[in-house]
Amino acid sequence: MSEKAQIGVTGLAVMGRNLARNFARHGHTVAVHNRSYNRTKELVEEFGNEGTFIPSESAEDFVASLERPRRVVIMVKAGAPTDAVIDEFAPLLEEGDMLIDAGNAHYLDTRRREAALRERGLHFVGTGVSGGEEGALHGPSIMPGGSPESYEALGPLLEDISAKVDGEPCCVHVGPDGAGHFVKMVHNGIEYADMQLIAEAYDLLRQVGGHTPSEIADVFRGWNEGRLGSYLIEITAEVLKQNDAESGQPFVDIVLDQAEQKGTGRWTVQAALDLGVPVSGIAESVFARALSGGADVRKAAADAGLPGPSATAGAHEGDLQADVEQALFASKIVAYAQGFQQIQAASKEYGWSIDPGAMAKIWRAGCIIRAKFLDFIKQAYDKSPELTTLLVDQYFLDAVSGAQDAWRRVVVTAAQHGIPAPGFASALAYFDGLRAARLPAALIQGQRDFFGAHTYRRVDKEGAFHTLWATDDRKEIDA
Repeated sequence: MSEKAQIGVTGLAVMGRNLARNFARHGHTVAVHNRSYNRTKELVEEFGNEGTFIPSESAEDFVASLERPRRVVIMVKAGAPTDAVIDEFAPLLEEGDMLIDAGNAHYLDTRRREAALRERGLHFVGTGVSGGEEGALHGPSIMPGGSPESYEALGPLLEDISAKVDGEPCCVHVGPDGAGHFVKMVHNGIEYADMQLIAEAYDLLRQVGGHTPSEIADVFRGWNEGRLGSYLIEITAEVLKQNDAESGQPFVDIVLDQAEQKGTGRWTVQAALDLGVPVSGIAESVFARALSGGADVRKAAADAGLPGPSATAGAHEGDLQADVEQALFASKIVAYAQGFQQIQAASKEYGWSIDPGAMAKIWRAGCIIRAKFLDFIKQAYDKSPELTTLLVDQYFLDAVSGAQDAWRRVVVTAAQHGIPAPGFASALAYFDGLRAARLPAALIQGQRDFFGAHTYRRVDKEGAFHTLWATDDRKEIDA
């Protein structure tokens, strides 16, 4: 075979197929392979006019069609299927070649795979890709991890096919081993929180404001022109404007209210617990999806007549639409602040040296959480790379301070009307927890010392102490 491919893609479901087409459209010769050869043939037959594809039926022919260093993009389901593909291809590769996992893998799996393949002289590049099937084809946000050496050979190709903002690629080397997949995981966690907050805003405007879905769509379209401008706000307006062709009812009213999830949001919360980072907004969004999906529990509550507010709540005190916009923006800031804090904590824990400003930069286009205010996040970290939380940056401090009264009114209104708003409420509680001069954790430490002799520290002197609670005089001793 005379012609060699610059990159190969194995696994040609929608995402893999579209990534392969994206590479080809940008002038790269692409080797393509799938467990079922029919899918490979269909890709070449249908889209062969978009560029140069080299189809292969066997793994051996696929590897042989690649130039050195070989770049093999894996696009299969996370977990065991990914391990199976690695086991199939790794023996066929040579030192310096690379396997690129562009699926939603768990970052700990990526760390394990990277270490094992490094011992064999191979580069394993865990790569987050955001933007769905459209992004994969037209330009996604790409978050590659792995070694700096692998990025030298792979980075130019990924930057070429990524989304662009003012000519700048939405792709950057995130850090070693699992850094890329970790950042993509947190991206998805923020996405969960963002979607939950938008849903709560819709619910309040409909149930308290009495607006129709079509009217709320117009509200979201207006918000999309301002500081809330984002992909998720944009598509929310489209969804709310849609009517069901069969029934004529608003589309949102004929969809079963049970949100599903693929696991990345849950992984984000689990990782945050391990790191000791409070991502309460993301956690509430995951739990809200779990609650929506708990059909049996919800039915039992409905059958039992679980009561709501005992008295009819009054009207919202203030401009509901303006207040909800304020609450949505402030809560959104909190969700991003929590996500970026988690990225910084993991970077420190694993020695990844992730640049948070660069993450904000590559999320400005191509990905699901692309939004106007990511420019302000980038500016915040450019000014202060070690910023402890976005909430102390002046832009975001001013924004949440200005939203505070409206934010509180919205949370109160939701509670009075019996409307669940865990995203708004938890974001506000987090904000209040950060600004509190003193938290009731002191009492918790006293309780822990009482039942478990776990000790406590004092505000007036150094050291650890324990009170002898079972004695008459309850004397304090150095622990």
